[in-house]
Amino acid sequence: MSKTVEILGEQAGYYLSHVCRTIDKKSLYLPEPSEPAFEGVEAVPLLRSPLTEYLKERGIPYAVASRHCCRLNYGVRGKRYFAVGFPNVSGGYETRSRRFKGCVPPKDVSLVKAGDIPADVCSVFEGFMDFLSAVTLGLATGDCLVLNSVANVEKALKHLDGYERIDCYLDRDEAGRRAMEALRTRYGGKVTDRSGIYQGCKDLNEYLQQVSRKQQKNNNLKIKE
Repeated sequence: MSKTVEILGEQAGYYLSHVCRTIDKKSLYLPEPSEPAFEGVEAVPLLRSPLTEYLKERGIPYAVASRHCCRLNYGVRGKRYFAVGFPNVSGGYETRSRRFKGCVPPKDVSLVKAGDIPADVCSVFEGFMDFLSAVTLGLATGDCLVLNSVANVEKALKHLDGYERIDCYLDRDEAGRRAMEALRTRYGGKVTDRSGIYQGCKDLNEYLQQVSRKQQKNNNLKIKE
């Protein structure tokens, strides 16, 4: 990015960085789902908006989303857009909206520390929606590492080496299984597969959405009674 970069504030346990200050009040909601060159990126607090409604539809409450995510304002080919942003350890962001999924580079893993004291346990997730789902369900224990892509397993190793236990909440597909095996090859019995919790679902967020729908249905039945 060529514009002045400044730290805007602490978000999700570490500083949001590499962000610019330009905002266009005529921001649109979505870019075209392509490989955009992001311009004038700015990270700001995630307030209630269509973005938080989108997260709510995926089972993520505002209290969880606003604590760990930000809103990214950015440009693509001269037009302004916004999306949910989730920061990584290298100053980049995973981005999500109702129709767009991408990354503001550099691509890297995300690490969310439980506190100032080093934890013995780290929970590993493939994407940040799964991490937010685990927080919502009360499953996240110790520190949490989000791969942001199974291609980032090698990048994750230097962050995982010090933990006594590694709990994996990876996707129940071939890519997730390969990532699990790569971690078991390095860490052996320290690695625990937690995907049995959401057996029958592709990932933890799909499971959360099922749980949320059942809770809503039960609440509606109670109201009718």
